[in-house]
Amino acid sequence: MAQDLVDGLLIKARSHLPPPSEPLGKLSKRDRKGVAVIKLKNPPVNSLSLEVLTEFVISLEKLENDKTFRGVIVTSDCPGIFSAGLDLTEMCGKSQAHYAEFWRAVQELWLRLYLSNLVLIAAINGVSPAGGCLISLTCDYRVLADNPKYNIGLNETLLGVVAPSWFKDTLVNTVGHRTAERALQLGLLFPPAEALRVGMVDQVVPEDQVHSTALSVMAQWLAVPDHARQLTKSLMRKPTADRLVKQRDADIQYFLQFVSRDSIQKSLRMYLDKLRQKKG
Repeated sequence: MAQDLVDGLLIKARSHLPPPSEPLGKLSKRDRKGVAVIKLKNPPVNSLSLEVLTEFVISLEKLENDKTFRGVIVTSDCPGIFSAGLDLTEMCGKSQAHYAEFWRAVQELWLRLYLSNLVLIAAINGVSPAGGCLISLTCDYRVLADNPKYNIGLNETLLGVVAPSWFKDTLVNTVGHRTAERALQLGLLFPPAEALRVGMVDQVVPEDQVHSTALSVMAQWLAVPDHARQLTKSLMRKPTADRLVKQRDADIQYFLQFVSRDSIQKSLRMYLDKLRQKKG
């Protein structure tokens, strides 16, 4: 079923084709002169479920294999929410096999985004904690809407969860060691002005200008010859990615041991119960 969904979303990548009138599935994609727009659309909060992670990876692979595309803008179809991060229901009350499958999908999406030959621009049009922030950090450039409610950060410790080493590495590479250490330990979520100050985002613009700014930035990046830019990106990022590649199985085993602890399961259940009560 998921494969059929993804196949239905495949862009044929011709600039004269009109964009689809209705988005499909968990992601919607539109194209404009070699630039695709991927919109996360898993309401209400764009949580990154196993299905979304898998579809995202397949979509990126198809775009990378279609030489018509040179860049992707990643944004949200849910008002006020970029992505609330990993779907915690995938990490609570499930089997060891499910946890392993889920975590491998998280790893795969990070690797696919972080090492992509495409230019990736994050058009952050809503709150972006945890996994939502991680997606943003993997992009080459981040544009955030100037709304004081739109916080961004890796706030895992507030849920009693530890951000993995490769989450940490991505943040350190973006904002520096000391800022990352403080942010990770305290689970800080930065409002737009502060996120810009520490370098977590590259630009803050009025909310109605996020997409147009992302397109302008994309044009600047696409003005650089692809081969030179891609090789430079690889030189900068491959050592970080290789650290995960070399220990993927060990990383999964660590995750299994961590998420299976009674204390962690209890914390996740309590947090999910609070969310359900708010919805009620």
